[in-house]
Amino acid sequence: MTLRSKSSQNSILRTVQYVFCILLSIIVLFPVYMGIFGGFKSNGQLLSDPVGFPHPMYFQNYGNILKQTVGAFWQALGNSLIVAGGTVGFTLVVCVMAAFAISRIKFRASGFFRNYFLLGLLFPLAVAILPLYLQIRNLNLIDKYLGVILPQVAFQIPMTVLLLIGFFRGIPQDLEDACEMDGYGPLGFLVKMVIPLSTPILATTSVIILVASWNNFFLPLLVFNTEKFYTLPMGVMNFQGQHAADWNMILAYLSLAMVPAIILFISAQKYIVAGLTGGAVKG
Repeated sequence: MTLRSKSSQNSILRTVQYVFCILLSIIVLFPVYMGIFGGFKSNGQLLSDPVGFPHPMYFQNYGNILKQTVGAFWQALGNSLIVAGGTVGFTLVVCVMAAFAISRIKFRASGFFRNYFLLGLLFPLAVAILPLYLQIRNLNLIDKYLGVILPQVAFQIPMTVLLLIGFFRGIPQDLEDACEMDGYGPLGFLVKMVIPLSTPILATTSVIILVASWNNFFLPLLVFNTEKFYTLPMGVMNFQGQHAADWNMILAYLSLAMVPAIILFISAQKYIVAGLTGGAVKG
């Protein structure tokens, strides 16, 4: 194969990749465009020209929601932050300790516990929903944040532990030996070395857990009966029920609900990529 033909093939391949990426970006971004700019239209504009750019722009749709003239956006946002923050915090504390014990401490049952967490990935929420509800009710956690946080933690543990195990095993043994020579035990090694070195994978798992909690609708619907506890997905459902004919307002509410997750994802993007690739190589 000549150098010119090889260069031509590479150019064609690059062109195909660019075209594919552009098409994929359009598919992903088009609903976002429809949601954001649909919120800047009047209902008449949205029905007559759903795809076009709003002219003139109706800023009062977003203004009314943010001022809570309609809906309870800030209350739902606060509830989502409490539930998501609690889920991320509890999950990381439990999973860091479990993954550290399995990956860095030698004991006979380490392989059993790793397989035990692996089996947890095969257990979906829908299968456990009835016994889970009964347990939540028996613990008197209906209409309480912990009624959502604790089950979400339980279902995030298997994936998080497996990701952390792969990363923790890649930390050199020399660092552990150095910590031991300095007088630190396993807990000191975890706090002084493992956690600071694991910032990428911890950021990755935090974002994955947060997004899963942020988008969770089924479990809050099961636990929260009072409107003041509604998270954003439930707030969207409630808002849509109250303003079924005002699709411009519904799209504005949806767009505002997406903003925190998008900002978080963009700001943590480099950590997500570094954490996933680091875990893949070191695992």
